[in-house]
Amino acid sequence: MTPVELSRTVLHAVRRAVDAGELSVAVPTRAVVAPPGPGGCGDYASSIALQLARPAGQTPLRVAEVLRPYLVGTDGITDVVLTGPGFLNISLDRDASDAGLVREILRRGDRYGYADRPDGRVVQLHCPHDLRAVVVAEASARLLRTQGALVRVTAEGFEDVWTSVLGVRVDAVGHAPAELPVNVRPVPVPAHGSDDALSLGRDAGRWALLHPAAHDRPRTGDEHLVQRESNPLFRVRYAHARARAATRNAADLGFTAEPGPVTGSDTGTPTGSGTPTGTAPLADVEQALLAALADHPRVLAAAADHRAPDRLARHLVAVAEAALPFLLTVLPRGGKKPSAAHRARLALAEAVGAVLAGGLALLGIDAPDHL
Repeated sequence: MTPVELSRTVLHAVRRAVDAGELSVAVPTRAVVAPPGPGGCGDYASSIALQLARPAGQTPLRVAEVLRPYLVGTDGITDVVLTGPGFLNISLDRDASDAGLVREILRRGDRYGYADRPDGRVVQLHCPHDLRAVVVAEASARLLRTQGALVRVTAEGFEDVWTSVLGVRVDAVGHAPAELPVNVRPVPVPAHGSDDALSLGRDAGRWALLHPAAHDRPRTGDEHLVQRESNPLFRVRYAHARARAATRNAADLGFTAEPGPVTGSDTGTPTGSGTPTGTAPLADVEQALLAALADHPRVLAAAADHRAPDRLARHLVAVAEAALPFLLTVLPRGGKKPSAAHRARLALAEAVGAVLAGGLALLGIDAPDHL
């Protein structure tokens, strides 16, 4: 069960409780599921009971108690534990859940995490005559569209060179009416910083402006061009290129991807260049990577809601850092024949490639297959 499927399952539990007369509420359109916080347990937690408590006229804990029987026993769910004021902590059938997540990512490709349909929202983003503001507004618009919103981006002023170098565009330029104030205003680049950002080129320039949080002043030096792991953009693109290379090399060895358990007789501790400091058993590396991939839809939604493409940029770094040690285990070594575990690892590697490529595209950044 993927996070998206789990969210739908939680909503279905609410609907069943309403139909049974145990809750008197309007069924929400979305149920957020995320890794459990402090004091939680299981694979995912939902605060849906806290959300429904006031309209239901009951305590959050009582709402959670009502919903729990509708979740326990659902295919893919092994247990539901209530913690705190009414959090639902959900444990999943791990093998089925992991393979299902990978299948879902491969099925959706670079649109993994997107809403299934328009949600009816119409959003107007208006920014000042500032390069960083325009780039952030455009990336925020892309994120909002992934969640089903119709978005229009306007700016107080605009320079043609911003399009020719960074590929940024807006729908209209000029002063907006009083009822439409500037609503995208990140900290601008330092003096002469716009020229420095443009000198970096499209990909590094956009990353320099989008990776820092809106309240942080961006750095526009050539550290964004360095081809080593100290550069977060390089790490993300390098992990993507390694994932794509795994597919090419697997084809040369005569095997293809098939989601399933990644552990097998050759399970061990990944080592070698490109890994973070320290090593961990493959099962731990896999779980860290799967958790990062599973969190992608939540990150897209949060980045859209907060007009914060920096959240997506930092998430892509986290995915890359989780992926790099795992990617060393995809291909068989020492003349061994490819096993079912290798096919499953290849499927997970291809899922990594899809998430990184899709995320970079939303930031307007290229994801090369070769570095």
